[in-house]
Amino acid sequence: MKNHLIVALKFTLITTLLFGLLYPLAVTGLSQLLFPKQANGSLIEKNGQILGSRLIGQAFASDKYFHSRPSAAGTGYDPTSSSGSNLGPTNQQLVDRVKLDVAKLQQENPGVAIPADLVTASGSGLDPDISPAAAEFQIPRIARARGISAETLQPLVARHTQQRQWGILGEARVNVLELNLDLDASFPAKQ
Repeated sequence: MKNHLIVALKFTLITTLLFGLLYPLAVTGLSQLLFPKQANGSLIEKNGQILGSRLIGQAFASDKYFHSRPSAAGTGYDPTSSSGSNLGPTNQQLVDRVKLDVAKLQQENPGVAIPADLVTASGSGLDPDISPAAAEFQIPRIARARGISAETLQPLVARHTQQRQWGILGEARVNVLELNLDLDASFPAKQ
């Protein structure tokens, strides 16, 4: 019995060191060596200041910017609280929120079909992307707010539209943070 206990303790100690310390250090070291940008969160920097991550959505409330899809993560886009809302399609709280979002979007762009991703949260609540249709839906509002024509914004959206990965995985998408940064660089907002 004593020998079995000693073997079990040794096994526990060795596996803890191997898989709890050495393996994570090796994977971290390799990722820093081979993929440093991705390993550090795919951060977007400008003038030495971190503006955000390509991988985590952000809330944009101003009419001068493209808006992300709704977030159910904490108080909104909280990476420490990543999750969906867990509200079912018949839950009154979800129905009321979607109705409010739809009403606001209908005022913004009357008579135009609202893309679903502008009123539904992603499973993680942190999705940094919207569909090209969701970006195009927002063009008239942004053009009015910035005092430019809607036609001048369409090439900007097209430039930021990423197609399916390898032509088969996922859907076409637009990264909202990258789009808004290019929007500010190309068409600075008037105060």
